[in-house]
Amino acid sequence: MWVYFIFNLESLEKTEMENQDEFVPVLDEKELQEGKMKLVSVEGTPILFIKQEGQIFAINNRCPHMACSFSGGTLDGLVIVCPCHEWRFDLKTGKYDVEPGYELTKYDWKIKAGKIWVRL
Repeated sequence: MWVYFIFNLESLEKTEMENQDEFVPVLDEKELQEGKMKLVSVEGTPILFIKQEGQIFAINNRCPHMACSFSGGTLDGLVIVCPCHEWRFDLKTGKYDVEPGYELTKYDWKIKAGKIWVRL
């Protein structure tokens, strides 16, 4: 009985690790325009895709301060400004410009065959 439990636990850990490496296709690359934001829901998670200065960023749509929606905010170069309290987050580092303890949740992404894929 004990060996059976260990085998299943190892199997679950392996499956969990494999899932962490999986990317999900979310939108066509041409749908994301320069200087614009595109909100998509990926497995129930609101992810905001941003194309700014030729770079793509994928962040959680909720501000880490009070969970306001970034999709209603603005872009200022490589900074996203939260619409609720005007908190400014650097898209490259994810850090809040005043208190670095607040940080964006960023997601890995890739482009494959004209589609943008994201890993949760």
